[in-house]
Amino acid sequence: MAADEKTQAKTEQAKGKVKEAAGRTVGNERLTAEGRADQAKGDARQAKEKVKDALTD
Repeated sequence: MAADEKTQAKTEQAKGKVKEAAGRTVGNERLTAEGRADQAKGDARQAKEKVKDALTD
């Protein structure tokens, strides 16, 4: 996995977790949903990179 792509995936996942936790803390459903969406984007990016790595090995 390319280092920059891996970093972006981890960043999106972490950002999503923070947003989701903040949304739950203040009772903001929109922020919670945005956090989940960010985490899903990070998961998808990470999965894509793992597939690319598997195909190039």
